[in-house]
Amino acid sequence: YGDHRDLHLSLRRQRQMCIRDRNMAYYVLIFDQAWETMLNKFHMGGSNAQINKRSTMVVDTRTTYDNEVKENEEVEVYCTFFDRDRKRLHLKCEMYEKNSKKLAATIESLSLYIDLDKRKVTEFEQDKIQVMDDFINKNKASFKSENLMFSGKLKK
Repeated sequence: YGDHRDLHLSLRRQRQMCIRDRNMAYYVLIFDQAWETMLNKFHMGGSNAQINKRSTMVVDTRTTYDNEVKENEEVEVYCTFFDRDRKRLHLKCEMYEKNSKKLAATIESLSLYIDLDKRKVTEFEQDKIQVMDDFINKNKASFKSENLMFSGKLKK
């Protein structure tokens, strides 16, 4: 019953949304891999988390989908902002299609540092603070602090 053109349009929109959502899932996966690389740099990822029973948990995120990256195209991910307080990490990354240098997506996230045994928020250890502060001081001149959604969430 009804006009089949309506159904066709609806299915087309759903297909477009599925393609976009699948691409977004891949983008988030790539950002997650970049975040894991940074966590390893800060002695909080993978094996460190297993040994020390402490890691991060993302509690808020904002992702933008700016341009499509097609299958087999390479991307580059850059950390464009990073800051911390005693228990939180604030990160923003940008993904660019490697050849065209077009911005493909961004992600901004706020994470808490968690004691995995107690399942409670905890403070960073001094050695991790030093590594993160060294990273911040080395890179802060190139950080982009405009249009950040979570700037007010750190408690400094």
